[in-house]
Amino acid sequence: MKSRILAGVGIAAVAAAALTGCAGGSGDSGASNEITFMFRGNDAEKEAYTAAIKQFEKDHDAKVKIIMTTADDYSTKLKAAITGKQIPDVFYIDPGSVQAYVKSGIVKDITEAVEADVDLDNLWQYGVDSYRFDGQLMGQGAIYAMPKDIGPFSFGYNKTMFDAAGIPLPDKDKPYTLEEFVDVAKKLTLDTNGDGTLDQWGTGLNVQWNLQPFVWSNGGDWLNEDRTEVTVDEPEFVEALQWFADLSLVDGVTPSTSDAQTLDTYQRWMQGQIGFFPVGPWDVPTYEALDFEWDLIPYPVGSTGEPASWIGTLGIAVSETTKNADLATELAIYLSTDETAQQSLVDAGVQIPNLIDMADEWVASSTLPPANKQEFLDVAQDYGRALPANTTYSAEWYDELFKNIQPVLDGDQTAKEYLEEVKPRMQELLDKANADAGIG
Repeated sequence: MKSRILAGVGIAAVAAAALTGCAGGSGDSGASNEITFMFRGNDAEKEAYTAAIKQFEKDHDAKVKIIMTTADDYSTKLKAAITGKQIPDVFYIDPGSVQAYVKSGIVKDITEAVEADVDLDNLWQYGVDSYRFDGQLMGQGAIYAMPKDIGPFSFGYNKTMFDAAGIPLPDKDKPYTLEEFVDVAKKLTLDTNGDGTLDQWGTGLNVQWNLQPFVWSNGGDWLNEDRTEVTVDEPEFVEALQWFADLSLVDGVTPSTSDAQTLDTYQRWMQGQIGFFPVGPWDVPTYEALDFEWDLIPYPVGSTGEPASWIGTLGIAVSETTKNADLATELAIYLSTDETAQQSLVDAGVQIPNLIDMADEWVASSTLPPANKQEFLDVAQDYGRALPANTTYSAEWYDELFKNIQPVLDGDQTAKEYLEEVKPRMQELLDKANADAGIG
């Protein structure tokens, strides 16, 4: 599921030789009107960017060399370019890399140009803040990248399955409580062909990408406010993780481990066997081909009574060593905020608009599913959060939680036992990350 969330399957990666020969950063050509742009994506994204960049080249009498990789290859290729001192002039960056790249002198502070040229009130605050860093904490201070996109992680349901079961459709404005959600999921978990084996389930959620909404809505979190202490052993977190595990262990509303090995839950959702499943904007083009009707609702709510979810994002950064800082910065701003460029990406179905006024029009005018596109905007504006690891110097402490979590999901260990056991390891890794960042 991770690779699907990060990006769709892309075309063949550009050969390593193309990277080491790029003209950006510390490259040899240094042409005043030529820059390089490196990104990852699929064919639809390549087509959209190619069209947008042609217009940029025309408007600026410039040449932009495109370097594209698959999602899986991007990090390796970028690191190779950095090591070889052939950094592209403009390139994708994720929020979790900002601190390290700033401290290493890899990315340029573009605050002055952004504040002079961009109406920040018309951009999603989350997108801009994801690339702010004040030398201590993420989310504030100077701007080191423009948001390529934001990806509100919403919750989908199979309308056709609800109709077949005679269950009232969910209210898009009133989230289920956790108890209501389990009750409906049980009604959707069925042996539809009478062979004595379940072939339809209420849900099927991946713990690494779906635990967050339930923890946050239950009042829990991974870290304290200043991001110096791991808090996963607090009761709200423990309760949410145990509830998540019990969807399978107690309630039986998810495919079993053996079922999941036969066919993963994403594929079962695609085949109409799953009632509730997460949906990101990047999924929408693929889901147009589904054989059932589907729509979006808020995530079920825990003890706070408020929905929660996370928002993904990629940024467009400018190399600190670019030989054409003005043109490179203009390209980063253009790809993030130009209406025509944004429309190309929205039409390709790879993201929601970065511009708030465009997003409102997109909700009102688009006829493609989902019908409740407003839910994406609600996540973006009201209750979406950064993934915990995006706000710290490294993600090791966060990844540690999921390395040995399977016994909890299998019922061999309680959530409380596991979280008390894993917290010291997470804290040690967080302390190291903060020390590397010069915090504390």
